[in-house]
Amino acid sequence: MSVSLTIDAVSDADVEPVVALWQRCGLTRPWNDPHADIALARRRDNSTVLIGRESGAIVATVMVGHDGHRGWVYYVAVDPDGRKRGFGRAIMAAAEDWLRQAGIAKLQLLVRRENAQANAFYQSLGFEESTSLMFQKWLDGRASTSLAPGKQP
Repeated sequence: MSVSLTIDAVSDADVEPVVALWQRCGLTRPWNDPHADIALARRRDNSTVLIGRESGAIVATVMVGHDGHRGWVYYVAVDPDGRKRGFGRAIMAAAEDWLRQAGIAKLQLLVRRENAQANAFYQSLGFEESTSLMFQKWLDGRASTSLAPGKQP
């Protein structure tokens, strides 16, 4: 399958359409402001938001960055009307290329366990489930947004 996406870094004019795409794809959460996430990624040399366009329309995105050792991706999105056309593979390949150009050899990502479709997609790209356990702590004092398996809110 030949995919022809134009891939560039997000611009000011792209922010609202990107946030709308993330919302359509179910990627936003009340505790993460997508506008602030985009702004933070754009302020640093070690991160960016890449967008894929087909015929001028934004059809795919990925937020990519690194900590100097490991690369990370977030907000991997493909317009629901454009799925199964290779856009996800293309935008992930762009993120991998961006990290390689930064000298980063390892890419990690987080997927919610219940998201079987995303898990299958990343496995098809050669990702493996890590043996590491992730911990989190909010530094602004808010309560945790995650629940351990079997715990009720």
